[in-house]
Amino acid sequence: MKTGFFKFKSKHDRSSLREQIPFDPETQYAVIRSSICTGEKLAGFKDKTGGHFTEVMLIRSPEDEKEFREIYGLDEVKTEY
Repeated sequence: MKTGFFKFKSKHDRSSLREQIPFDPETQYAVIRSSICTGEKLAGFKDKTGGHFTEVMLIRSPEDEKEFREIYGLDEVKTEY
């Protein structure tokens, strides 16, 4: 599975991100990891059983978080510190 950060240039890029990094709500939950030291935020998915975090994108603004939710059809995303 490919992980990393993406900068979107078009709607097509967003749909390809969903294909490259799939989300399975049965085994994963969406989360934003926020550093208490630097404030850096990463959006991704955490495995419910093992706790493995899969990075999807860097969150720099509320718009980035909104875009992450729209791409994956999420109502809300939990934040972990």
